[in-house]
Amino acid sequence: MSRIHPTALIDPSAELASSVEVGAYCVVGSRVTIGEDCVLRAHSQVASMTRMGRGNVIHSYAMVGGDPQDLKYHGEPTWLEMGDYNQVREYCSIHRGTGNGGGLTKIGSHNLCMACSHVAHDCIVGDHVILANNVMLAGHVQVEDYVNLGGAVGVHHFVRIGYCSFVGGMSRCAKDIPPYMISEGNPASIRGYNHVGMSRLGYSETDIDAMKDAYKMLFRALGGSAVDKVGRLRTQFPDSKAISRLCHALEDEGGGMNGRVLELRRGDDKRAVRAPSAG
Repeated sequence: MSRIHPTALIDPSAELASSVEVGAYCVVGSRVTIGEDCVLRAHSQVASMTRMGRGNVIHSYAMVGGDPQDLKYHGEPTWLEMGDYNQVREYCSIHRGTGNGGGLTKIGSHNLCMACSHVAHDCIVGDHVILANNVMLAGHVQVEDYVNLGGAVGVHHFVRIGYCSFVGGMSRCAKDIPPYMISEGNPASIRGYNHVGMSRLGYSETDIDAMKDAYKMLFRALGGSAVDKVGRLRTQFPDSKAISRLCHALEDEGGGMNGRVLELRRGDDKRAVRAPSAG
């Protein structure tokens, strides 16, 4: 049976798997689903309309599934979906989506959200992401897989942080960070390529050397347009999936497919608010 402390408050509509552990003075709100082997430490809260996979640990005084901090939110039903084996540390906050932002905040699996970090409404966070202490993700931010954000990084709304990138502590990210790049500063700028991260993910030396050349061409070489440089990279490294991913991200940003340009189109598509899919 569920191990629920007698001081915990569980809404009748909440569904908890049999192996869930709920500590003292926890609060679980309406329309919450919590999967097997999840642990809610004392004084943590899963506010409402949240679907959580298995093996997640919500530490003391963290709050997930809270109302979005957006003046355009007027109580419409919106959701938070969380995958498996995430660690949400003390005083972290993760909020649900908004009606004009798609209605869904989504967290993947195997992520670490350190103390006092914040994931705002309508964010999409991938897998194996590290948010260090006091990281702040504004609304509509996308963080791709294997990203590492250093302490107190601030990310402007609608910005995308690319796959296997690293952002140094106390940086202010006001525009997209391309995949595989290292950035830091206020505002953040590209300072290198993520050799360590690529090595840990098993990329070959050929791919890593290609990324080194790409970094030099894109961010250190003088002259030439970004479009021309991306085209040259595709020609020079036609078989590199890493280079293809980098070029695709740069093309999307330049073409207005992602990044802060989306702010201008917010709500244009009138996306319907939806509950997370089952399974």
